[in-house]
Amino acid sequence: MSGPPMRSMAMPSRCGGYVLVDAEGERDVTLVATGSEVSLAVKTRALLAKNKIRAAVVSLPCWRRFDEQAAPYREKVLGSVPRFAIEAASRLGWGRYVRSEDNVFGIDQFGISGPGPEVYDEMGLTPDKIAKGITENLNLKRQENS
Repeated sequence: MSGPPMRSMAMPSRCGGYVLVDAEGERDVTLVATGSEVSLAVKTRALLAKNKIRAAVVSLPCWRRFDEQAAPYREKVLGSVPRFAIEAASRLGWGRYVRSEDNVFGIDQFGISGPGPEVYDEMGLTPDKIAKGITENLNLKRQENS
């Protein structure tokens, strides 16, 4: 009799959130996503690397479970660097993980229809547009601090 695959208690998703791909070297930014948006985050990470921005990708499939984890675990996963979330649905709620709703790449409209890639492009949810937005955000912060 076959059933669902066995799950190990060591599965990082059981913590609600985990580092899927760490930065190469010291982390400059953290990209947070869940579901299909994780692939956007991984592609964005590669584009940022070309600009010498080292990004970690965090998968955050369950906010409730992540919030239940000890603070040191949550801080280690999210890091102390600038954080950005990628969410194809509403940006609502992501600000608590990335410190500001302004750091969320998402869609706050309803009723957009069309082929997925065209909708994502129109709404700025492509790796190129996300990487550009993050780079501009980091450059602005550097200018403010100098």
